[in-house]
Amino acid sequence: MSRIEIQKTYKLFIGGQFPRTESGRYYPLKNKKGELIANICLSSRKDFRNAVVAARSAFASWSTRAAFNRSQILYRIAEMMEGRKQQFIDELMLQGASSKAATTELETAIDTMVYYAGWCDKYQQLFSAVNPVASSHFNFSVPEPTGVVAILAPENNSLLGLVTSIAPAIAGGNTCVVLASELMPLCAITFAEVLNTSDLPAGVVNLLTGSSQELHAHFSTHMDVNAVVTYQNKPDEIKTIQQNASLNVKRVFVHTAVTNPNPYLIFDLQEIKTTWHPIENIGSAKAGY
Repeated sequence: MSRIEIQKTYKLFIGGQFPRTESGRYYPLKNKKGELIANICLSSRKDFRNAVVAARSAFASWSTRAAFNRSQILYRIAEMMEGRKQQFIDELMLQGASSKAATTELETAIDTMVYYAGWCDKYQQLFSAVNPVASSHFNFSVPEPTGVVAILAPENNSLLGLVTSIAPAIAGGNTCVVLASELMPLCAITFAEVLNTSDLPAGVVNLLTGSSQELHAHFSTHMDVNAVVTYQNKPDEIKTIQQNASLNVKRVFVHTAVTNPNPYLIFDLQEIKTTWHPIENIGSAKAGY
Protein backbone atom coordinates (compact mmCIF):
# COMPACT_ATOMS: atom_id res chain seq x y z
CA MET A 1 0.00 0.00 0.00
CA SER A 2 1.50 3.34 -1.05
CA ARG A 3 1.89 6.12 1.49
CA ILE A 4 -0.29 9.24 1.21
CA GLU A 5 1.91 12.33 1.26
CA ILE A 6 1.07 14.94 3.91
CA GLN A 7 0.29 18.22 2.19
CA LYS A 8 1.36 21.53 3.73
CA THR A 9 -1.42 23.65 5.24
CA TYR A 10 -0.97 27.33 4.41
CA LYS A 11 -2.37 29.56 7.15
CA LEU A 12 -1.86 33.19 8.20
CA PHE A 13 0.83 34.60 10.48
CA ILE A 14 -0.50 37.03 13.09
CA GLY A 15 1.13 37.92 16.39
CA GLY A 16 3.59 35.05 16.18
CA GLN A 17 0.86 32.45 15.65
CA PHE A 18 -0.53 30.65 12.62
CA PRO A 19 -4.33 30.99 12.67
CA ARG A 20 -6.71 30.15 9.88
CA THR A 21 -8.71 33.08 8.57
CA GLU A 22 -11.60 33.91 10.88
CA SER A 23 -13.93 33.97 7.86
CA GLY A 24 -13.25 30.34 6.99
CA ARG A 25 -12.78 31.30 3.33
CA TYR A 26 -10.07 30.10 0.99
CA TYR A 27 -9.19 30.12 -2.68
CA PRO A 28 -7.64 27.29 -4.71
CA LEU A 29 -4.12 27.84 -6.04
CA LYS A 30 -3.34 25.94 -9.23
CA ASN A 31 -0.22 25.42 -11.32
CA LYS A 32 0.13 26.07 -15.05
CA LYS A 33 -1.36 22.65 -15.79
CA GLY A 34 -4.49 23.51 -13.82
CA GLU A 35 -3.60 21.11 -11.01
CA LEU A 36 -4.45 22.07 -7.43
CA ILE A 37 -1.36 23.04 -5.40
CA ALA A 38 -2.95 24.23 -2.19
CA ASN A 39 -5.94 25.95 -0.64
CA ILE A 40 -4.90 29.46 0.43
CA CYS A 41 -6.57 31.46 3.21
CA LEU A 42 -8.64 34.40 1.93
CA SER A 43 -8.04 36.99 4.64
CA SER A 44 -10.85 39.21 5.85
CA ARG A 45 -11.04 42.70 7.31
CA LYS A 46 -11.13 41.14 10.79
CA ASP A 47 -7.87 39.29 10.09
CA PHE A 48 -6.30 42.59 9.06
CA ARG A 49 -7.55 44.34 12.20
CA ASN A 50 -6.13 41.56 14.37
CA ALA A 51 -2.81 41.90 12.58
CA VAL A 52 -2.72 45.68 13.19
CA VAL A 53 -3.37 45.12 16.91
CA ALA A 54 -0.48 42.65 17.02
CA ALA A 55 1.81 45.03 15.12
CA ARG A 56 0.96 47.96 17.40
CA SER A 57 1.56 45.85 20.50
CA ALA A 58 5.01 44.89 19.24
CA PHE A 59 6.04 48.38 18.12
CA ALA A 60 7.19 49.88 21.44
CA SER A 61 9.58 47.04 22.16
CA TRP A 62 10.90 46.63 18.61
CA SER A 63 11.40 50.35 17.91
CA THR A 64 13.44 50.86 21.10
CA ARG A 65 15.55 47.71 20.69
CA ALA A 66 19.25 48.28 20.13
CA ALA A 67 19.96 48.74 16.42
CA PHE A 68 22.77 46.20 16.59
CA ASN A 69 20.37 43.61 18.01
CA ARG A 70 17.92 44.26 15.17
CA SER A 71 20.84 43.68 12.83
CA GLN A 72 21.60 40.35 14.49
CA ILE A 73 17.97 39.24 14.10
CA LEU A 74 17.79 40.16 10.40
CA TYR A 75 21.02 38.26 9.83
CA ARG A 76 19.53 35.28 11.67
CA ILE A 77 16.55 35.42 9.31
CA ALA A 78 18.97 35.16 6.38
CA GLU A 79 20.67 32.19 8.05
CA MET A 80 17.35 30.39 8.46
CA MET A 81 16.40 31.09 4.85
CA GLU A 82 19.69 29.55 3.77
CA GLY A 83 18.86 26.47 5.82
CA ARG A 84 15.48 26.11 4.07
CA LYS A 85 16.94 26.69 0.64
CA GLN A 86 15.50 23.62 -1.04
CA GLN A 87 12.01 24.16 0.39
CA PHE A 88 11.86 27.69 -1.00
CA ILE A 89 13.18 26.55 -4.38
CA ASP A 90 10.55 23.80 -4.54
CA GLU A 91 7.76 26.28 -3.80
CA LEU A 92 9.03 28.76 -6.34
CA MET A 93 9.11 26.00 -8.95
CA LEU A 94 5.57 24.92 -8.04
CA GLN A 95 4.51 28.48 -8.87
CA GLY A 96 6.07 28.33 -12.33
CA ALA A 97 9.74 29.30 -11.93
CA SER A 98 12.50 27.29 -13.53
CA SER A 99 15.12 25.70 -11.29
CA LYS A 100 17.68 28.35 -12.25
CA ALA A 101 15.26 31.26 -11.78
CA ALA A 102 14.11 29.89 -8.42
CA THR A 103 17.68 29.53 -7.18
CA THR A 104 18.54 33.05 -8.33
CA GLU A 105 15.47 34.54 -6.66
CA LEU A 106 16.16 32.76 -3.38
CA GLU A 107 19.82 33.75 -3.28
CA THR A 108 18.96 37.37 -4.12
CA ALA A 109 16.33 37.39 -1.35
CA ILE A 110 18.86 36.08 1.18
CA ASP A 111 21.46 38.62 0.09
CA THR A 112 18.85 41.39 0.37
CA MET A 113 18.12 40.42 3.98
CA VAL A 114 21.85 40.45 4.79
CA TYR A 115 22.15 43.87 3.10
CA TYR A 116 19.49 45.40 5.36
CA ALA A 117 20.93 43.63 8.41
CA GLY A 118 24.09 45.61 7.75
CA TRP A 119 22.19 48.91 7.58
CA CYS A 120 20.30 48.54 10.89
CA ASP A 121 22.94 50.40 12.91
CA LYS A 122 24.23 52.68 10.14
CA TYR A 123 21.33 54.57 8.54
CA GLN A 124 21.06 56.79 11.64
CA GLN A 125 24.48 58.28 10.89
CA LEU A 126 23.57 58.82 7.25
CA PHE A 127 20.26 60.59 7.89
CA SER A 128 20.96 62.40 11.18
CA ALA A 129 22.24 65.97 11.33
CA VAL A 130 23.59 68.64 13.66
CA ASN A 131 21.89 71.80 12.43
CA PRO A 132 23.33 75.34 12.59
CA VAL A 133 21.01 77.72 14.47
CA ALA A 134 21.24 81.43 15.28
CA SER A 135 20.98 81.00 19.06
CA SER A 136 22.83 79.42 21.98
CA HIS A 137 21.54 75.91 21.28
CA PHE A 138 22.59 72.58 19.91
CA ASN A 139 20.05 71.43 17.33
CA PHE A 140 19.92 67.72 16.44
CA SER A 141 17.74 65.94 13.88
CA VAL A 142 17.50 62.13 14.15
CA PRO A 143 15.32 59.53 12.39
CA GLU A 144 12.75 57.53 14.33
CA PRO A 145 10.49 54.73 13.05
CA THR A 146 7.10 55.75 11.69
CA GLY A 147 5.07 53.02 13.41
CA VAL A 148 2.80 50.38 11.92
CA VAL A 149 3.28 49.97 8.17
CA ALA A 150 0.75 48.23 5.92
CA ILE A 151 2.44 46.66 2.90
CA LEU A 152 0.97 45.20 -0.30
CA ALA A 153 3.75 42.99 -1.66
CA PRO A 154 4.43 42.62 -5.41
CA GLU A 155 1.81 40.53 -7.20
CA ASN A 156 4.05 38.93 -9.83
CA ASN A 157 6.92 38.12 -7.53
CA SER A 158 6.95 35.65 -4.67
CA LEU A 159 9.82 35.48 -2.18
CA LEU A 160 12.07 38.31 -3.37
CA GLY A 161 9.17 40.76 -3.47
CA LEU A 162 8.21 39.79 0.07
CA VAL A 163 11.72 40.26 1.45
CA THR A 164 12.28 43.51 -0.48
CA SER A 165 9.13 45.03 1.00
CA ILE A 166 9.53 43.79 4.60
CA ALA A 167 13.27 44.11 5.29
CA PRO A 168 13.64 47.94 5.09
CA ALA A 169 10.54 48.43 7.25
CA ILE A 170 11.73 46.26 10.13
CA ALA A 171 15.38 47.29 9.78
CA GLY A 172 14.21 50.82 10.63
CA GLY A 173 12.32 49.71 13.75
CA ASN A 174 8.82 49.63 12.29
CA THR A 175 6.32 46.79 12.60
CA CYS A 176 4.23 45.73 9.63
CA VAL A 177 1.19 43.94 8.24
CA VAL A 178 1.88 42.46 4.81
CA LEU A 179 -0.45 41.14 2.14
CA ALA A 180 1.40 38.51 0.12
CA SER A 181 1.00 37.99 -3.60
CA GLU A 182 -2.39 36.51 -4.45
CA LEU A 183 -0.96 34.72 -7.50
CA MET A 184 2.20 33.44 -5.79
CA PRO A 185 1.51 33.09 -2.05
CA LEU A 186 3.30 29.82 -1.23
CA CYS A 187 6.59 31.30 -0.03
CA ALA A 188 4.85 33.76 2.30
CA ILE A 189 3.90 31.27 5.00
CA THR A 190 7.16 29.35 4.70
CA PHE A 191 8.89 32.72 5.17
CA ALA A 192 6.66 33.30 8.21
CA GLU A 193 7.91 30.00 9.65
CA VAL A 194 11.45 31.33 9.19
CA LEU A 195 10.53 34.56 11.00
CA ASN A 196 8.94 32.59 13.83
CA THR A 197 12.22 30.74 14.49
CA SER A 198 14.61 33.66 14.02
CA ASP A 199 14.29 35.52 17.36
CA LEU A 200 11.99 38.09 15.75
CA PRO A 201 9.47 39.17 18.42
CA ALA A 202 5.85 38.20 17.84
CA GLY A 203 3.85 40.85 15.99
CA VAL A 204 6.76 42.63 14.31
CA VAL A 205 5.82 41.05 10.98
CA ASN A 206 2.29 39.79 10.29
CA LEU A 207 1.56 38.03 7.00
CA LEU A 208 -1.83 37.74 5.32
CA THR A 209 -2.85 36.01 2.11
CA GLY A 210 -5.81 37.00 -0.01
CA SER A 211 -7.03 39.62 -2.44
CA SER A 212 -5.76 43.18 -2.64
CA GLN A 213 -9.01 44.12 -4.36
CA GLU A 214 -10.82 43.28 -1.14
CA LEU A 215 -8.27 44.50 1.41
CA HIS A 216 -6.51 47.56 -0.04
CA ALA A 217 -9.21 49.93 1.19
CA HIS A 218 -8.93 48.57 4.74
CA PHE A 219 -5.14 48.91 4.62
CA SER A 220 -5.51 52.61 3.83
CA THR A 221 -8.44 53.53 6.12
CA HIS A 222 -7.37 51.90 9.38
CA MET A 223 -6.63 54.74 11.80
CA ASP A 224 -3.81 52.91 13.60
CA VAL A 225 -1.77 52.39 10.44
CA ASN A 226 0.89 55.07 9.98
CA ALA A 227 2.08 54.34 6.43
CA VAL A 228 1.09 52.28 3.41
CA VAL A 229 3.58 50.84 0.93
CA THR A 230 2.28 49.22 -2.24
CA TYR A 231 4.33 47.32 -4.79
CA GLN A 232 1.29 46.47 -6.91
CA ASN A 233 0.82 48.16 -10.26
CA LYS A 234 -2.95 48.64 -9.98
CA PRO A 235 -3.85 52.29 -10.73
CA ASP A 236 -7.41 52.16 -9.35
CA GLU A 237 -6.25 50.68 -6.05
CA ILE A 238 -3.36 53.12 -5.80
CA LYS A 239 -5.76 56.05 -6.26
CA THR A 240 -8.06 54.72 -3.53
CA ILE A 241 -5.15 54.20 -1.15
CA GLN A 242 -3.87 57.73 -1.72
CA GLN A 243 -7.31 59.24 -1.15
CA ASN A 244 -8.03 57.20 1.98
CA ALA A 245 -4.62 57.97 3.45
CA SER A 246 -5.69 61.57 4.05
CA LEU A 247 -7.97 60.40 6.87
CA ASN A 248 -5.07 60.32 9.33
CA VAL A 249 -2.33 61.72 7.08
CA LYS A 250 -0.70 58.37 6.35
CA ARG A 251 2.40 58.33 4.22
CA VAL A 252 1.93 56.43 0.97
CA PHE A 253 4.77 54.98 -1.08
CA VAL A 254 4.12 53.47 -4.49
CA HIS A 255 6.60 51.14 -6.18
CA THR A 256 5.54 49.63 -9.49
CA ALA A 257 8.32 47.03 -9.46
CA VAL A 258 10.66 45.28 -7.04
CA THR A 259 13.13 47.97 -5.99
CA ASN A 260 16.86 47.39 -5.69
CA PRO A 261 17.89 47.46 -2.01
CA ASN A 262 19.06 50.86 -0.78
CA PRO A 263 19.01 52.76 2.56
CA TYR A 264 16.49 55.29 1.27
CA LEU A 265 13.80 52.62 1.51
CA ILE A 266 14.55 52.57 5.24
CA PHE A 267 14.45 56.38 5.37
CA ASP A 268 11.03 56.48 3.67
CA LEU A 269 9.55 54.93 6.80
CA GLN A 270 11.25 57.23 9.31
CA GLU A 271 10.07 60.40 11.02
CA ILE A 272 12.64 63.10 11.75
CA LYS A 273 12.70 64.29 15.37
CA THR A 274 14.48 67.58 16.04
CA THR A 275 15.78 68.36 19.52
CA TRP A 276 16.94 71.73 20.86
CA HIS A 277 19.46 71.74 23.71
CA PRO A 278 20.56 75.02 25.35
CA ILE A 279 24.27 75.85 25.52
CA GLU A 280 25.22 77.31 28.89
CA ASN A 281 26.78 80.77 28.73
CA ILE A 282 30.10 80.12 30.51
CA GLY A 283 30.84 83.80 31.12
CA SER A 284 27.47 84.41 32.79
CA ALA A 285 27.83 81.30 34.89
CA LYS A 286 31.23 82.43 36.25
CA ALA A 287 29.90 85.90 37.01
CA GLY A 288 27.24 84.40 39.24
CA TYR A 289 29.73 82.82 41.69
